[in-house]
Amino acid sequence: MAKKAKKQQLQSGSTPATVALTAAGVDFTVHSYDHDPSHPSYGEEAAEAMGVSPDRVFKTLVADVDGALVVGVVPVAGSLDLKALATAVGGKRAAMADPALAERTTGYVRGGISPLGQRKKLRTVLDASASSHRTICVSAGRRGLEVEVSPTDLAALTEATLAPIGRI
Repeated sequence: MAKKAKKQQLQSGSTPATVALTAAGVDFTVHSYDHDPSHPSYGEEAAEAMGVSPDRVFKTLVADVDGALVVGVVPVAGSLDLKALATAVGGKRAAMADPALAERTTGYVRGGISPLGQRKKLRTVLDASASSHRTICVSAGRRGLEVEVSPTDLAALTEATLAPIGRI
């Protein structure tokens, strides 16, 4: 009975990210888990809940690079190198974007921002370490929901630049 309820939840719980993946005809797997609001890290929580190594689970962060919003996608095991992100897009300075602005621009809530299906398509940089994995997991657009996809497909769909933007 619980399996049936979870399957129905996934069918009725599509997000702009899963819609974009489906429309593109890309192979992906949806992973859902019960989100714990008290967990200190959304990404680490996802890795733990799915039993996936934190270097294969990537977080989506929105930064302001010289006045323009840019998405950085890096492993949850590390952090975003803002200087490297700025360099990757030909900018000089980068800072984390205001969370409310990131939410309004992407259409997703913090902790559930996906690099896919954003309200306004932002320039995206995917950490180069992603290419060392057959698949990686990124937010599906809601806390407690991840999609597993090939880094090649993710980069193609988001028109991402691959660059070393993550720090361990």
